[in-house]
Amino acid sequence: MSDEPPETPKGSTTATVGRVTFEIERQLALPLAPGLYLVSTPIGHLADMSLRAVATLARADVVYCEDTRHSRTLLAHYAIRTPLRPYHEHNAEEQRPRVLRELADDRVVALISDAGTPLISDPGFKLVRDAAAAGHQVIAVPGPSAALAALTVSGQPTDAFFFAGFLPAKEGARKSRLAELAAIPATLVFFEAPTRTAATLADLAQELGNREAAVARELTKLHEDVRRGTLSDLAQGFAAEAPKGEVVIVVGPPEQRDISDAMIEESLAPVLESLSLRDASRVVADTLKVPKARVYDVALALKRRDRS
Repeated sequence: MSDEPPETPKGSTTATVGRVTFEIERQLALPLAPGLYLVSTPIGHLADMSLRAVATLARADVVYCEDTRHSRTLLAHYAIRTPLRPYHEHNAEEQRPRVLRELADDRVVALISDAGTPLISDPGFKLVRDAAAAGHQVIAVPGPSAALAALTVSGQPTDAFFFAGFLPAKEGARKSRLAELAAIPATLVFFEAPTRTAATLADLAQELGNREAAVARELTKLHEDVRRGTLSDLAQGFAAEAPKGEVVIVVGPPEQRDISDAMIEESLAPVLESLSLRDASRVVADTLKVPKARVYDVALALKRRDRS
């Protein structure tokens, strides 16, 4: 096969089809080294499957997936006949040794989830860890991710974000977890079930404050919907009508306060009465969410001033 695509008129649909055909044929012809391939699959729109993902699944010796019935539809769409085997949270302990034996036999093993990027709120972490520890190649074939898709369309800051996955289903545990996340100086991204969306939004407003947020559902599908607003407004809206389909909640970061040296000194004074300089600095730094080194410098200056 030639390393160059055939000549076609630039800017024409025929040219695009020709180049896509050339690239998928090239990918299918490339040798695939033994190893564990983590292949991202569409979160809704089948056309979001990358050419490399199609070629990898087509050339793999076996594809492990969460639900063979679900994944068979995807593979059939691209005429892929690679054998499918289940790998999910209920059989992972049993299947993992089998996968590791296949890797030891220099086989090409692909792992996919029902949708999106494997391991993101899906099984596979222990398999990847054990495969890497055994010296096998672990290769990512990147692609769709509901968390990143929601983040980018949310209108919230994207320079720093924290993916928190699914929150606990029970209200008490959910609020405790949110209290742990409240001070993180980044946009927060959650997955949520449609039946719990309104309750979770209400808890988010109560525990994090009435921040700006977005609720994205059915991303890339026919009825894709992204609603933006404050957490309380969104909670009220979804309480009136529960959403359908997969839901991602994106919450803006907390407002950053300007912490002055005077505020740090005020917080240090009572703590220094019972703690060492180092421990007092750590406590105040954690409380005010400022660098420990800065608090320590202020504490040293305060001590010097007290001695003079």
